[in-house]
Amino acid sequence: MRFFLVAALTLPVLFGQPGGPRVGTIDFYGLRKVKEAAIRKALAVNEGDPLPRSKGDTEDALEQIPNVVAARLEATCCDGGKAILYVGVEERGAPHFNYNDPPAGLTRLPEDIHGEYTAFLSSVGLAVRSGNTTESLSEGHSLMADPGVRTHQERFIALAAEHLPKLREVLRSSVDEEQRAIAAYVIGYAKDKEAVLADLQYSLRDPDDTVRNNAMRSLGAIAVLATREPGRNLAVAPVWFVEMLNSLVWQDRQTAAATLVTITERRDEKVIALLRERAIPALTEMARWKHLPHALPAYILLGRAAALPEDEIQQAWKDGQRDQLVDRALKLIQR
Repeated sequence: MRFFLVAALTLPVLFGQPGGPRVGTIDFYGLRKVKEAAIRKALAVNEGDPLPRSKGDTEDALEQIPNVVAARLEATCCDGGKAILYVGVEERGAPHFNYNDPPAGLTRLPEDIHGEYTAFLSSVGLAVRSGNTTESLSEGHSLMADPGVRTHQERFIALAAEHLPKLREVLRSSVDEEQRAIAAYVIGYAKDKEAVLADLQYSLRDPDDTVRNNAMRSLGAIAVLATREPGRNLAVAPVWFVEMLNSLVWQDRQTAAATLVTITERRDEKVIALLRERAIPALTEMARWKHLPHALPAYILLGRAAALPEDEIQQAWKDGQRDQLVDRALKLIQR
């Protein structure tokens, strides 16, 4: 058995939404010096409670804790019908993920790309709600099993071929973050994957969360193709993915970890060394998250950073020995 890992498609949960799901699980990240008890006190929300009425007010309260310079709440749906609440903080002196300066250009995508992408998002929402999120990345871009979603994705191939210069221009220079986010996704369907690597790598530091996430998903698919066909010149640089494991944004961390599982499949020592140097505390807390699908990518990366055999990593997960393997991995890394 081997893991086949696809970046998770999750539905965000809105804060303060009447009748929304209650909190089933609360997990934390970024805690090095600050105690969880202090975070929970300022959060004023426990498992079983409704989500905070105001995301912004709660983040402001968390930022009043000594040594906390920034805080972030994110909620996803669902675990047993209840929301999963992630509480992230950036402590004073902790690693900080820097963004590019916001672009200021007025260039826009053709209407046929915008319309196709809007219809694609609607289809994805329906597929996620029905549980049909299986996708193949073997061609270097996502093709989902859901026929409605797949139809739009196949149209992206032709649109990327026709409008590649415009996609590249929008991705790097448009002031409109929605336009950049669409470009970051659709450009991944370009036939010449090598030609768009630099554009997507640049977008990993975009100031907008959705642009970064779409760029990561596009690069993650290219990384799968690079693993399948090692003779092609498709080197997906790992640096910014590793740095994003320390991001204040939960989705940055989650998608970066999922992509790094693919990038580290051959256990390139330079990538593994970078993980050991820059990401062990982040991987440890993520590997211990209560929601197992979200914890799995970091768990795999931590095991690989400790040079544990792949079958041992997998067997411990299957046997419910996650915490024991995490403890063992940390001891090996510390040596």
